[in-house]
Amino acid sequence: MKSFVIRWAINSVAMWVAVELLSGTHIFPQSSDLTGIIIMALIFGLVNAIIRPLVMVLSCPLIVLTLGLGTLLVNTGMFALAGWIGTSFGYGFEVNGFWGAFLGALIVSVVSFILSLFFRGSLKEK
Repeated sequence: MKSFVIRWAINSVAMWVAVELLSGTHIFPQSSDLTGIIIMALIFGLVNAIIRPLVMVLSCPLIVLTLGLGTLLVNTGMFALAGWIGTSFGYGFEVNGFWGAFLGALIVSVVSFILSLFFRGSLKEK
């Protein structure tokens, strides 16, 4: 349970950074308060946990063909999908085209990776 909360917090911070950096140009958030960011991070985490594995399996030939760069396209799609799902609940964000989703997914990935390094010991299940 502790690991889940830490991952959720990491996703929340990463989503907040992406929304703040791209807000007004590529991403148009419906709710930028703390509650909205936390709910967006939960939606993003659920999309990545439920839909992403299926998409990764289906796009495996593309990922192998592009030597892993196809994963960026999958992440872009998951970011845009999470924004769309969140928008239907009133907490998401509208993404302005492919590049907005791509940059948002890239920022979330980089920030999540960096923060995960700091909490590496806490994320291990015992």
